[in-house]
Amino acid sequence: MSGNHSVSVETLKEFLAAFNRHDLDAIMAFFADDCSLCMPRGPEPWGQRFIGKSNVREALASRFSGLPDVHYGDDSHWVCDNMGVSKWTLTGTTPAGIRVEVQGVDLLEFREGKVVHKDSYWKIVD
Repeated sequence: MSGNHSVSVETLKEFLAAFNRHDLDAIMAFFADDCSLCMPRGPEPWGQRFIGKSNVREALASRFSGLPDVHYGDDSHWVCDNMGVSKWTLTGTTPAGIRVEVQGVDLLEFREGKVVHKDSYWKIVD
């Protein structure tokens, strides 16, 4: 990320590229220390929420272990003020060999160029 605090479509593309490399260090460099992450599934209406950089990192690491070949493709992005949206198609295979393909979006809130909240949504495929 550049040294300034502006957020651009390029920022969102770099963020997604780090996910596609499965590079946790690069991913976490985008997050603020007091960040939060809401996963698409979980016990609450908002899914499962993780608060703080170490908890977010652990949750994202579990995503990579649950879908070791996860990839976010066919992506598009937009930014308005301190908010960003990334739309993508997630593909991957679970360790049990189940193939996953689902469209989703990330709603991202930024403060001083860092992600303070990432809220992920996936379509439900029956």
